Amino acid sequence: MNRFSTFRSALVALVAVVAIAPHGAALAQAPAPAATPTATPSATTPAPAASATPAPAATPAPAASATPAPAATPAPVASPSAAPAPPPATAQTPPPVAPPAVQTADPFGEPFTMEPKKVVVMKGTANWDAAFDTLIDSFKALTALLDKQGIKAAGNSMIVYTSTDDTGFTFLAEIPVEQEPKNLGKGMSMGMTPDGKALKFVHRGSYDNMDNTYEAITNHLDDKKLEAKDTFIEEYITDPLKTAEDKLVINVYVPLK
Repeated sequence: MNRFSTFRSALVALVAVVAIAPHGAALAQAPAPAATPTATPSATTPAPAASATPAPAATPAPAASATPAPAATPAPVASPSAAPAPPPATAQTPPPVAPPAVQTADPFGEPFTMEPKKVVVMKGTANWDAAFDTLIDSFKALTALLDKQGIKAAGNSMIVYTSTDDTGFTFLAEIPVEQEPKNLGKGMSMGMTPDGKALKFVHRGSYDNMDNTYEAITNHLDDKKLEAKDTFIEEYITDPLKTAEDKLVINVYVPLK
């Protein structure tokens, strides 16, 4: 486009020069007819021809001045192609992102209704010093049984505390299933999870810190003047076989009388 404009401007300048040259010659020949008025028609005839010839030559001059006007018009054509760029950018601007929701504290003492589930159960006893290791061993034995028979768990692993004292406790390790496994190992059986009304508490962190959670639960029951059964149920929301102990999330259910 620039190359065409340059060529066109040169062409206009060239036409202007050609137009001026004949006109100058006509002015120099004008006195000739006045000096010899009696000249023969053949001598006077060229004079009008010479004056008539410049007249058409002078006509392109306005065309030369008018021609540059369109030449200036194509120049802005480049800017419209670039100008539309901003509008799409504005149209494509993503909407403001809402700030992330603030995580609130876990509900503590939330009323909950437990539904019975079919489970494969392993009964055991443990002392407090090796409590978590004993529970993990029970979960490993149940998981190995299910894996060997190609049975998938139908829910989270659970521990039901059946009795406790100062030295240790008895418990039931349970894994919900839809298909009943065969050839149960020593201490294993089929059963159902506890059901009925309870309060739900959430523990986050290691099993060793469960004492703090249970102390808070006891204080909550006392403050609300609620009477609980002698059974406590722990539901392991995170898989205890694959999760670091300090990253555990455990729901604690306290059945009410």
